[in-house]
Amino acid sequence: MLRKVKRFFALSGEEKQLFTEAYVTLGLMRAALLLFSFKRLTRSLEQRKNADKIIPLSDQQRQSAMAVGMAIMRAAAHTPWESACLVQALTAQRMLQKRGIPGVFYLGAMKEKGKDGEMKAHAWSQCGDRIITGGKGHEAFAVLSVFGWERE
Repeated sequence: MLRKVKRFFALSGEEKQLFTEAYVTLGLMRAALLLFSFKRLTRSLEQRKNADKIIPLSDQQRQSAMAVGMAIMRAAAHTPWESACLVQALTAQRMLQKRGIPGVFYLGAMKEKGKDGEMKAHAWSQCGDRIITGGKGHEAFAVLSVFGWERE
C-alpha cells in the first residue's frame, strides 16, 4: 500500500490530476452501467456502421489522448470495483470529449475456443490512428458496433 502511495506522489501534477479524474470517472461509469441501459448511456453518441471516418489529430491532441489512456489504465488497476474494458472505453469517451478530442469506441465479440461456443465481448477506444484503451487483443474480436463522438 505504501509503495502505491509513493508511486502516486512520484507522478507529475498533471499525471496526478488525470489519474484522479480517471479514477472518479471509472467509478461513475461503473455505477452508470449498473443503473442505466447501455442505450441510454450512448444516446448522445453517433452510432456508425464502421470507423472509416478517422479524424486526424494534432500532435497535442494525440499526446493528450495517450495521457488520458495511460491514466485510465493506471486508475483501473487500482479500483476496488470492476473496471473492465467497457467501463474504460466509456471513461475514455467522457474524458476525451471533455477535452475536445474526437474518437470512437468499438464493441466486439468472438467465440471462445474450447468453451462450447461461448461468446466473449470486448470494448476498446481509438482516437485518430491510436488505440487509447482496450488495445490488447482487440484484433481477435469481430466489430459489432462503433460509436463516435466529435468535439464537445
